[in-house]
Amino acid sequence: MDEKTSQFTIIKVLLIILLVSVIGFLLFFAFKINSVINATFTPLHNANNAISTQISSLLNPTPTIIPDPITIIREVQSLARLETIQYTVEKVITAELNQGVLEPFFGDRLLFVAHGYVIAGVDLSKLEAADLRMEDQILVVSLPEAEVFVATLNNENSYVYDRTTGLLRKSDRDLETEARLVAQQEILRGAIEDGILTQARINAEVYLERLLNSLGFDYVHFE
Repeated sequence: MDEKTSQFTIIKVLLIILLVSVIGFLLFFAFKINSVINATFTPLHNANNAISTQISSLLNPTPTIIPDPITIIREVQSLARLETIQYTVEKVITAELNQGVLEPFFGDRLLFVAHGYVIAGVDLSKLEAADLRMEDQILVVSLPEAEVFVATLNNENSYVYDRTTGLLRKSDRDLETEARLVAQQEILRGAIEDGILTQARINAEVYLERLLNSLGFDYVHFE
């Protein structure tokens, strides 16, 4: 190999080394720039996510349902049948979103006047032969426990009495639905607290005693 060829080869190798070095430097520089960008914008991205979560909680909050502590029993009706008593009940329910300092802008609040009824009695299909026995001249009857058969709203008589919505918020379509569900639960709870099951049992005993007397059993005892 002559001197010119040797020099050319050396120059070519040096150029290749230089090119590889330049490419390596550019890759390293690009990696550093990317790291700096990530370090700079990741906190901003996290902050943006946090703000988005807060805004979402304002626009889609969890409703707070507050039943009025007073339950008004409008009517108690005795029924001479398997369903031995019916309560007609009125209940006022407050349903609200974003109350407090945010109320004028994002709040949503309604008062729902609920009318409903609860029917209770004794299911005589649960009565078995073993539940009836004679002791001397007395017919002893072991009645099943009284239970609620129906607890429902009267939708025709139930209505939204008042509703207030913030300046920056539309009325939540689900708020009245939530109020109706709670109202139905409160109507049932109010009737039970007022003793509907106890009265259902008493009415069942009165009705069955008359029936059994008419069948020739002069003395009847319930347990």
